[in-house]
Amino acid sequence: MNKEGTDTGNKAARIISVNTSSSKGERKKPVEEGELRPEHGIVGDGHAGKWHRQVSLLAIESIGKMVDKGLDVGPGDFAENLTTEGIDLPHLPVGTRLRLGPALAEVTQIGKECHDRCAIYRQAGDCVMPREGIFVRVLEGGTVRAEDHIVMAGDYPSAVK
Repeated sequence: MNKEGTDTGNKAARIISVNTSSSKGERKKPVEEGELRPEHGIVGDGHAGKWHRQVSLLAIESIGKMVDKGLDVGPGDFAENLTTEGIDLPHLPVGTRLRLGPALAEVTQIGKECHDRCAIYRQAGDCVMPREGIFVRVLEGGTVRAEDHIVMAGDYPSAVK
């Protein structure tokens, strides 16, 4: 993994989709942009609030594993807020700070316990979100869009206070 947390050579890590839903427990729909509010998450999203799982991230590479199993899934179908590309999310240590476009976030949790088998699990016998999705809390706000870069905050010394 290089200094940007990527494992794709010269290809920069980036956001490929911003996804929201009004309630918990449902697939998220891609939107043009999302406003990340400090200590809250994405404005208008059902998972936002003052807790440690304000924003969820899942890599398109992880979604690709489910496509390879024959599922017709894409960004937002695993209820992730940000679909990423070019960053090895589940191997980032808790506490890692990431620049998500203009916003700053801190990794708070890797994976999650899946209490109820979701529709994806019932279809494929597997689901990648509990193992490969991550959660962050927003430290500095900003509006994020598809194509925004993701960079470890260590590359922005002024951002780490």
